[in-house]
Amino acid sequence: MREVSGEVDRWRTFAGDIPDDALRHDALAAIEDKRANIDGAALFWTLPRVRSHELLRLLVAYEILADFLDCTSERAAHAGTANGRQLHRALIEALDPDLEVSDYYRYHPWARDGGYVRSLVDTCRQACVRLPSYEAARPLLYRAACLTQVLALNHEPDPSRRDALLRAWADAHRAGDEELAWFEWTGGASAWLTILALLALAADPGRDTSEAQDTYAVYLPWVSLAGTMLDSYGDIAEDSANAAHSYIAHYGSTDTAARRIAEIIRRSVEGTASLRDGERHLVLASCMIAMYLSKDSVRSPQTRALTHSLTHAAGPLTRLLLPVLRVWRLIYGQRAT
Repeated sequence: MREVSGEVDRWRTFAGDIPDDALRHDALAAIEDKRANIDGAALFWTLPRVRSHELLRLLVAYEILADFLDCTSERAAHAGTANGRQLHRALIEALDPDLEVSDYYRYHPWARDGGYVRSLVDTCRQACVRLPSYEAARPLLYRAACLTQVLALNHEPDPSRRDALLRAWADAHRAGDEELAWFEWTGGASAWLTILALLALAADPGRDTSEAQDTYAVYLPWVSLAGTMLDSYGDIAEDSANAAHSYIAHYGSTDTAARRIAEIIRRSVEGTASLRDGERHLVLASCMIAMYLSKDSVRSPQTRALTHSLTHAAGPLTRLLLPVLRVWRLIYGQRAT
């Protein structure tokens, strides 16, 4: 945990020096308000057999970059989806040093970040090529990063236009896969947990393409989709009050959402356990589920029954971790985020 805090403090200091007030606010908010995401990303450090500080720096930098882009693209949703897509090119280019670096703020209302995004991108690119199995994971890292472009559509302020864009995107990318609803497909693609898992795999010497493919198939859609839906579940009251996009609302009823999310959680738990070093992946998946289900917002009288059913679907390890994560939230002031 000390190593994670050191990395976070380094980027917090950098973010505090950003000259543009809006970008500085978004950069600091992505660190202060989303500490759970950063610590969750850092947990992927535990997957390789040998601990790699290079991997830890990479995971923290990538998570901070992704959270910042999410914050600042949402703030500038009025600038259009082209702006969101351009911003999120950083998530692709951060994983491949052979790609030309884009002007990420080309369509953005603000652009003076003091080199913040470029520094995060460069940190990730330099670390990637030093991972011993990077080439085995590289094509799938690129594929998963390209799919995160759907994040730009999530922040479209017009609900009808947003849903139409997301439906069209799902139809264009899911290649006839009918197991998931269109919003489930876009929900899974909008999370970057698959990227974190592949980076951890790349840090282990001797990993091959087939192992990378197995990891990709479990994390996208199932683990990533579980993360998106649980995040949406925790924010459902806030999203309703703000008329914001809610993935869980697409299910139409609480009963339908409960059954489907429980099934997604079960598929995630079973899938992670089947991977090489499955016990480590299972711990990570259980920690993620427990983190979302430890929020104050899912422990209200209105949500208690559904939270209980989702916890049960996740299995005994998640139930064991829940009180631990509640204490963590108290310590870091993350009770409702």
